[in-house]
Amino acid sequence: MEDSDYPSEPTLLYAQLDHNMIGESIFKELGNQLLYRWPANERLTYALLELWEAQDERDRWSELEYVLHDGPFEVAYFYPDEIDFQEDVIERRERALRRHFGEKPIVYPPLLLEDETQNSEV
Repeated sequence: MEDSDYPSEPTLLYAQLDHNMIGESIFKELGNQLLYRWPANERLTYALLELWEAQDERDRWSELEYVLHDGPFEVAYFYPDEIDFQEDVIERRERALRRHFGEKPIVYPPLLLEDETQNSEV
């Protein structure tokens, strides 16, 4: 919701966590397309890590889908025994997008160069 350009659009946060690894992807539904957004602030990474670490290590989920629709939200947790780790995480993420938003093209912003990321709001 801290995305000043698209704060109230339907949103999917897809995250994968493991020891020393956090990967989060944020997508906004914009009519007939999905837009990838860089995280609005770094607190998201720490919040995800705290949520993951709060679980008993034997019962920790590996991936989550958090979908926000103008207030109401739903969360799905996926555990290691439910995931085919031979399948690329990008394929699982795109399947989640299709499940929640249907067959829509995904628009990714151009990659930022290192000196540009230091000057941008992440």
